Amino acid sequence: MTKTLLVTGATSGFGRATVERFVSAGWRAIACGRRADRLAELVAALGPEKIHPCAFDVRDEAAMRAALEAIPAPFADLDLLVNNAGLALGTAPAQHADLAQWRQMIDTNVTALVTLTHALLPRLIERRGAIVNVSSVAATYPYLGGNVYGGTKAFVSQLSLGLRSDLHGTGVRVTTIEPGLAETEFTLVRTGGNREASDTLYAGTSPMTGADIAECIWWVANLPSHLNINRVELMPVSQSFAGFQVARTL
Repeated sequence: MTKTLLVTGATSGFGRATVERFVSAGWRAIACGRRADRLAELVAALGPEKIHPCAFDVRDEAAMRAALEAIPAPFADLDLLVNNAGLALGTAPAQHADLAQWRQMIDTNVTALVTLTHALLPRLIERRGAIVNVSSVAATYPYLGGNVYGGTKAFVSQLSLGLRSDLHGTGVRVTTIEPGLAETEFTLVRTGGNREASDTLYAGTSPMTGADIAECIWWVANLPSHLNINRVELMPVSQSFAGFQVARTL
């Protein structure tokens, strides 16, 4: 029996790599993202029988619900939801941060995720499916300028624990993936397209890749159905934990 997953943020990075990994193993994928041209490229590369594209901004609830209602029958039975869409904006400390950027991160990383998850829970319960929420090590380890981004990811990780508790007895599995340094479009988005900043961050670090995270999601999703991986935190070997800050002028 062919299984189906839905992936948000499927046009790049972790999301696209996840779609490619699962489809290469015989799954069907509902690929969601803002950029219709990139979704069309996925369909062309992997085949319309394997990919159903859903082009919408996750912050637009009406567009999201319309896209879900338009999913064709072959893709309707949902076995896995991968909540991957998310972003970080800005690197300034809180007192100098842009409030509009804070709100956009909350709308994308929190509000959109809970709206989509709530809409799909009946399908996932019916199929005894699974939910994988992509969080971040920023959910646990604060850093300068991480402020609201880290807060949104902490919400994602805590929501996953709550879902796990509420879905007890349904057979639905819930996992949080918390990656560290990974080279995707993440830093380009965060810095407003600053290629130099992105290249500098990743230079010489051997960072993780989208394919690395997709492989982790694949492993989680294909474990025996009586096993639940609650949380996976992963970093490249080149990344570890920083020391505490100490101000000596106060």
